[in-house]
Amino acid sequence: MKAIRPIFFVTLCLLLVSSTEAGELQSFQTKDVEVFFDASLEQAAKEILHLYPIVREDIEALFAWQLHSKPSVLLIKTRKDFLKMAGDSLVVAFAVPQRNLIVIDNSKMITHPFSLATTLKHELAHLLLHQYIRADIFPRWLDEGLCQWASDGIGEVIRDPKSSLLNRAAYSGNFIRLQELQQNFPPDKRSRLLAYEESKSFVTYLSGRFGREIIFKVLHHMESGLTAEAAIQTASFISFEVLEKEWRYSLRKKMTWFALLSYYLYEILFALMALITIYAFIRRRIKKKDYWDDEPEDT
Repeated sequence: MKAIRPIFFVTLCLLLVSSTEAGELQSFQTKDVEVFFDASLEQAAKEILHLYPIVREDIEALFAWQLHSKPSVLLIKTRKDFLKMAGDSLVVAFAVPQRNLIVIDNSKMITHPFSLATTLKHELAHLLLHQYIRADIFPRWLDEGLCQWASDGIGEVIRDPKSSLLNRAAYSGNFIRLQELQQNFPPDKRSRLLAYEESKSFVTYLSGRFGREIIFKVLHHMESGLTAEAAIQTASFISFEVLEKEWRYSLRKKMTWFALLSYYLYEILFALMALITIYAFIRRRIKKKDYWDDEPEDT
């Protein structure tokens, strides 16, 4: 590991953003990875250096592909500074495959379920997959679904652990069609979170139904130039449209009244508390009226 050396934030701006406030950073570098960080994040940077070979080995073993490039990891100290770069209040990290760069909001790495290990694994999966699959045939939903699947189900977005938009969509039938998630996810928060959940769920469904091997078959078909839909159809012998319908049906079959009540628990409790408050108010008014009615009249 090379000694800590100062660099200027403008160097990273050339890689990622065109306009930001310059500031001094430091870096650690090995033959495999370089980590840029604020001086106060030195311990986190050392943890990245320790984790990187382990995470890289896991990802390469999972996909049976090798990462040929040397990525840069930028640790951001504050949420405010991270949001200036990410422009998305839901994410805690992002990858820029064209720049071979991973940017992590270190302030969120102590918030369950995020950790440097799972976040690094998720973003490194993005870099690895884009190394082998052309961006123009790699839909956003599959990219995100695969990386969540590879990182033990952990994504890069902040979710409400008490609520599943996917289960609500399964109950109501208001799914987002996967073809609508080819390039970008919806701008509004709820739809964007649902898009992440759907992406993870569909990949998990494929793996559960056909075995993990189908994931690798799909990827290798895409490496040869097939679109995602064509690769999935070739690997499963079922049309993509039919598979998507069967996946949605499988989600609806899992729904129970108990599960549905649990997803709407907070709304139900809020409504019950409101009814109890109204009932108590009416009862108090009735008692008060009865009291005055029972008062003896002055003679």
